[in-house]
Amino acid sequence: MVAESVEVPSRGVILDGDLAVPPAARGVVLFAHGSGSSRHSPRNRAVAEGLRSAGFGTLLMDLLTPAEELEDTATARLRFDVPLLAGRLADAVDHLEARPGTADLPVGLFGASTGAAAALVAAAERPGRVAAVVSRGGRPDLAGDALDQVAAPVLLVVGGDDEPVLGLNRQAARRLPAVHRIHVVPGATHLFPEPGALEEVTGAAADWFREHLADRRRPAG
Repeated sequence: MVAESVEVPSRGVILDGDLAVPPAARGVVLFAHGSGSSRHSPRNRAVAEGLRSAGFGTLLMDLLTPAEELEDTATARLRFDVPLLAGRLADAVDHLEARPGTADLPVGLFGASTGAAAALVAAAERPGRVAAVVSRGGRPDLAGDALDQVAAPVLLVVGGDDEPVLGLNRQAARRLPAVHRIHVVPGATHLFPEPGALEEVTGAAADWFREHLADRRRPAG
């Protein structure tokens, strides 16, 4: 396992990230955290650990700088700035493409809450590079018109008891032109704190990436 801290340049700022790539990785999954969270999100880190065990590399990164995080804590404004977050995710996709060790690996995006909208917009902006998207308790509706342009297969994982978000996911799914599916975790609420719920999210995500990243590996050289 190659694990290291990385710095991702994006439009005049530097974003901190944690990259881990197991031997013979199937692909690399870039995480987009949700409202008010960071690369230290315990839920995303738990999912990332499960994906690495399934043979995928992971990149967990902060989508805001430390100064921006302070501002967002006070105003909650930047966490809903989907174009800003999506642009930084797209730059991170480009960074993975240019980086030795990940350049030849297909890329998946895993977005939580508002990060799911940013992941979908980034997937629409990088159709030739993003091979699959998974949303956990996401707000895909916030991706707006980008939903109609997402070419990558999309898995929407929602808690069965998270009824408002489930409804928003169903509405957004109708606009996705590519392969997509809604996976409902019975009895789970928005943050999936129920016993076994997050493990089901991880298993569903691993299966989705295993299916849709496998045929996108780039030839060496």
